[in-house]
Amino acid sequence: MSPQPDFLAAGHDPKDPNPWLALYLDRSTPLPDAVKEAWLVDSSSASRQYLLPIIRPLARAFIVLIQIVKMVMPKRWSASRTLHWILAEGMKRLVAPEANWLVMRHFHLGAQILAFIARNSPVPVETTPLTPVALDELKDDLFVKHDINLFNLVIRLNQALREHGEVLAPVAEPDFSMIQEPAVRLEDMPRGPLNVIDLQTAIECFTPIFQFFLTDNDFWRAANSLQLDETIGLYAATILGAPQHLILLNNKHPLVPMSTLRAGYRLVLHGLSSEMLHALLTRLKEAQHSASPQARAQAEAAAL
Repeated sequence: MSPQPDFLAAGHDPKDPNPWLALYLDRSTPLPDAVKEAWLVDSSSASRQYLLPIIRPLARAFIVLIQIVKMVMPKRWSASRTLHWILAEGMKRLVAPEANWLVMRHFHLGAQILAFIARNSPVPVETTPLTPVALDELKDDLFVKHDINLFNLVIRLNQALREHGEVLAPVAEPDFSMIQEPAVRLEDMPRGPLNVIDLQTAIECFTPIFQFFLTDNDFWRAANSLQLDETIGLYAATILGAPQHLILLNNKHPLVPMSTLRAGYRLVLHGLSSEMLHALLTRLKEAQHSASPQARAQAEAAAL
């Protein structure tokens, strides 16, 4: 069992309140305790405090430099397999366990959220779930495939809705059957002596590498898939009939593409938005189950 993080072990000092403890105890945003703890352990790490402020401006400078270099390179040149090998090996050897766990969870959460929207659409929509359980599985172009899945869902859903003259609408009893805890565990993540780089620093480091090894079109699509957070949130809120849940999302308007310079920061927001939306769907699934006649009958039988 992992030791308690410092902000939990130290307790509360009213004269010197710990900001990480305040964020952990706060319930205004829906996150499971284990996820919030991992997120805050990662966010409060020495890597994020001391390394990120140095890495971030350097990484953004490299993005500008690589964009200039790409002006004279063949437009269709790319090396996606090399890119994903570098990303997977870098994560295995350098990235902190909490950061790796959150990244691996993200693929599962994304697959489940897209499946939720497709299953509760008035028209059939195909999805292609990505559910890696080991870091080596990322080498199969999974980062690029994840971005492609988002755009494919939006295109397939709206093409089908237009063809059938339908619109996405609230569902009285949504199907939450695909919403479940991802089959990846924090304790299975690598814990070598160099596995210390936090999530935000790792993403800032990997973003210019991502840009270099992909075509401009692929990198632009990947960066602007983050704009779809609001789109996916709108779909989920429409199905749930709960527009107030859109307050959980904050990755800018989908019709206004942003500079790729801030892609690393926005990718972190994308991951957090996915975690919160999945946590919300999990709560609603549990509430629906507890309110079902079958669940009530089981509870009454157990009480006898």
